[in-house]
Order: sequence, then C-alpha cells, then structure tokens
Amino acid sequence: MLQAGLSRCHLHHASTSWALPGRLQTQRTSSSARQMQRLSEQHARPPPRGRRSVCVAAAKQMLVHVPPHPLVGHWLAVLRSEHTPTPTFRAALAELGRVLVYELSRGWLPTMTLPLQTPNPGPSGETEGTIIDPSRPVKVVPILRAGLVPIELISTVLPAYETYHVGIVRDDDTLQPKEYLNKLPASFEPDDRILVVDPMLATGGTMTAVLHDIISRGGSTEYIRVLSIIAAAPALKLLSEEFKGLQVYCACIDAEITENGFIIPGLGDAGDRAFGT
Repeated sequence: MLQAGLSRCHLHHASTSWALPGRLQTQRTSSSARQMQRLSEQHARPPPRGRRSVCVAAAKQMLVHVPPHPLVGHWLAVLRSEHTPTPTFRAALAELGRVLVYELSRGWLPTMTLPLQTPNPGPSGETEGTIIDPSRPVKVVPILRAGLVPIELISTVLPAYETYHVGIVRDDDTLQPKEYLNKLPASFEPDDRILVVDPMLATGGTMTAVLHDIISRGGSTEYIRVLSIIAAAPALKLLSEEFKGLQVYCACIDAEITENGFIIPGLGDAGDRAFGT
C-alpha cells in the first residue's frame, strides 16, 4: 500500500483544528483531539463519523472541503457497496455530484443585482434581486469518462455553464496520464470560474496534467474548483505541492492506494461501475 500525508492544507473539525504541512497539530486534549492525533499518525485518514468537517481559509494553501451534509454520507455509502447495481450506482454518483456542486458554488459564483417588479410591488414599485451573472458562465471540465456522471444533474444547480471535455486514460504500467481528447478553449480569462471534475483522485497525475493545461491557457488557481467523490492522500499531497490556493471538494478522503493506483477502500472503478462495462 502507498500512503502519503496531506501538506499545505488547513482543515477545521468541530472544536478541534489541525494544520498541515507536518503532523496535525491539535489544540485540545479532548477525546476528539486524541482522535485527531491518531488520524495524524495514520496519515490523513477520514474524520471520525458523525463529526462536522469543513475547511477554513488559509492564504496560498490548498483547501480540501469535505461537506458534513448527511446526503453526502448517504450517497457515498451507496457508491461504496459492491452490491449496488449499475443504474443505482450511476444515479447515486449524479446525486452526490449535484450536492457537491451546490456546496462548492457557495461564495464562488459571480452575481449581479437588478430591479424586479413583483406581483405586489408596494409603494416603491420595485425591489432588488440578486442573480447569477449569465454573461459569465462556469466553465465545466469533466475528465472522461467517469467525470461525466457527477455533472449529469448540474443544470439543476448552475443557471449558466459551458462544458469542455478532456479525455485521459491512465497507463496501467506507468500510471501516467495519456490524453486522447482535448476540447478546452484556446484561452481562459483570469477570473473565469472553472470546475474540473474527476470522481476518483488516486495518484493525482491526471488532475495535475489537466490543471497545468488550464493554467497555461490563462486560468487562475484562485477561481478553479476541483470536484471529486473520493480523494486519496497521495493525490492531495501532489496537488497541494503543485497548486497553491486550489480548492478541492470531495465526499471522503481515503488514506491509501495500491501499487496499481487504486484507492483503498475506495469504491472500485467509477467509470466501469457507472457505465456497466
């Protein structure tokens, strides 16, 4: 098994805080704090069940967000089970993707205000409303093929978006990414909101390659969000070293990957299970 501690990332867990790089630094000697110390010794195992886990801002450090919503845990459990049939697996992956898109869009989407006339306008005749700016759609980048499924319901969350596909396979021997399709635009604006989707972050090689490509075309790490279902500690370590200020949203952090690059315990091959192949 391969393990790696997270680095350059700040997290907040209930009343106990820990920070990386280095070993996790607990601030209390409660049972929760002792749990976090054990977590640090095991190199980034997921937070104990039933505890609230969110990230707090840390300038120029990568942030990893694990939303504490109960639906995240529910759909993750459905995905993890080896007995979940393909149609249910795919539906659960889409539902969990929708929840994570909702969470990551908080405070990130560009907005605008405009006057509105309501059915009962009152003396002033108008009120003011805030909407998502339709002139600045989110650039959604699913990494094929598994990255397509978490965004199947994205239109129920984002009012304005554009989709740019990137196709990458991982070499079974070297674990290095090989690109076979690239529909990214020639350039991005520095303030474009860019959402990159890959349900499994194992080694981090594929995501690193895509992010470098996006940044080379003008994208800014400040406005990039990564959506994953399960992120392994080695992938997060690599991303944190390569991309300062990046924010990653996932349902769970698993500590280990096999020598063949599969996450343990993970949920299997997300693409195969979602498409029944």
